[in-house]
Amino acid sequence: MARILISMPDDFLKSVDALADNERRTRSELVREALRAYIRRSNSFNSKKAVDNAKTLDELLD
Repeated sequence: MARILISMPDDFLKSVDALADNERRTRSELVREALRAYIRRSNSFNSKKAVDNAKTLDELLD
C-alpha cells in the first residue's frame, strides 16, 4: 500500500483524531473512508449532471 503525506491545520487534525478514536478506527482508515465517500458522491453528481445535460440536449433537439 502506498503512503502519502498531507498537511492540515493542527485543530483540524485534532478533530480527525478525536473522530477516529470515537469510532475506534485509525486515522488512515477514517481518511480512506472519507475519500471513498467523496469519490462516490462526486461520481454520482457527475452521472446526474450527465443525465441532466442529455435531457437538456434532447429538449433542444426536439
